[in-house]
Amino acid sequence: MRNFTIVDNVLLSPFNEPARNLTVIGAGGLPMLLKLHQKEVTDRILGPTPVEEDINDILELRNALTRRREGVNPNDEVFIYRDNIFFDEEFMQYFVTAARNLGQPCQAVLPGDDLAWLRYTIPLSSLKRVQPQNGPAYYPVQIWYFPKGWADPDQWVPLAIPSGFIEKGYYNIPDSMTNIKVDALEDGEIQKEQDLTHYLTERTCSIIESWVHLFNCTVPMGVFSHGSRFEERISRHNFLALKLLFQAVLEQKQILSSSSVVEIGPGSQVHPSAVLLGPTKIGRNCDIGPGAVIDNCVIGDNVTIAQGCQLMLSVVGDNCFLPFRAALFMTTLMENTIVAQNTCLQMCVVGRNSFVGAGTTFTDFNLLPSPIRALNYKGNYEDIRQPVIGGCIGHNCRIGAGMIIYPARTVESDTILTASPDRRVIMKGISYEQSDHHPLPPQISALHKRLYQRGDIQDESQLLDEWT
Repeated sequence: MRNFTIVDNVLLSPFNEPARNLTVIGAGGLPMLLKLHQKEVTDRILGPTPVEEDINDILELRNALTRRREGVNPNDEVFIYRDNIFFDEEFMQYFVTAARNLGQPCQAVLPGDDLAWLRYTIPLSSLKRVQPQNGPAYYPVQIWYFPKGWADPDQWVPLAIPSGFIEKGYYNIPDSMTNIKVDALEDGEIQKEQDLTHYLTERTCSIIESWVHLFNCTVPMGVFSHGSRFEERISRHNFLALKLLFQAVLEQKQILSSSSVVEIGPGSQVHPSAVLLGPTKIGRNCDIGPGAVIDNCVIGDNVTIAQGCQLMLSVVGDNCFLPFRAALFMTTLMENTIVAQNTCLQMCVVGRNSFVGAGTTFTDFNLLPSPIRALNYKGNYEDIRQPVIGGCIGHNCRIGAGMIIYPARTVESDTILTASPDRRVIMKGISYEQSDHHPLPPQISALHKRLYQRGDIQDESQLLDEWT
């Protein structure tokens, strides 16, 4: 088997970095870069493969296969994927197994009637709907399998991969507060749209062309879906349920707090008063303080979570620090980030090496019943097709204390924001040019280095002005 990667160098706003360098949940259950996750998944499914050169387009594969190399053959099996696509082990196993059984050149496609793909993967992306004359609609994804070397596009067979979703929620709230649209049908039944439930998947795939895609593949289709898969396994396997019960009785703990569902890495210390509920995975050399509550989360290595912190359905990268009473709900933090005390992040993504000051709140509920929009792959604003979402902070940012950020607003990498009477509430996205360190004397402003250039991405502040 030979394994090729198509390189995508588009810089993702507001990080100003290719998707392959952003943090996701790795195949081992801990945070890691997307490119490392892809390598780990392909190694697990395909086994060891020879090191191949990267290509820029699928059509370049023909020439790459014909170049003479010792130990490989142009007619070997080939697996190809674009490096801005997140796919988990379950998705790839399904695709490779089905393609091998079919024995023909295959391209992965997402069924056009799958509600999970329609909510989390299709919006904001460049995926195009294909409607065959005979058969259901689908969305092709840049993942291929060729059983005998190169095959021309007219030979590719679309292989549909269902998400296997289950619709679930985790609390009930009044309909008047869900930003839903209610229509009475002819038979008197009430139809609801944008209800606060999620489509939790059995397998996950997302082309990461927006920060919203990154959020979707790490939280709704990540930690939340992993928890759902765990529940479904218990419900289907009585032996597993009995095993968990026995382990909990042996440890004198509740089932969701036992070592069978809460995995703690070597060198990590957990205060006896902390509450850990699984499925949760904690890396090495972490420190969990008194009164902390961690529910269905993924925590990386060398993370400090101080007393009274509350984390639910969240991903925390390596070397992060959360002082007392910091709160994360369905939020992803990349490595080396600090979220200060009394701060609340809801459904957010925060880049690496950033700081969020004390008492800052990221809201996720749009007070007006209007669609929430975010930048799509073209750099235009598009409805995310979800009723709630938080904000996104890029890399190397410094956010002052006491700020309030509206839903879906973004802060570009390398930006500094300080609270002031003029700017305490962030109602529009913030670009690097609007950073508060620019007006300072040159010898002071020069102390904050810009590490992530925008490149060919449009000025986000101008786009935001168009719709706010």
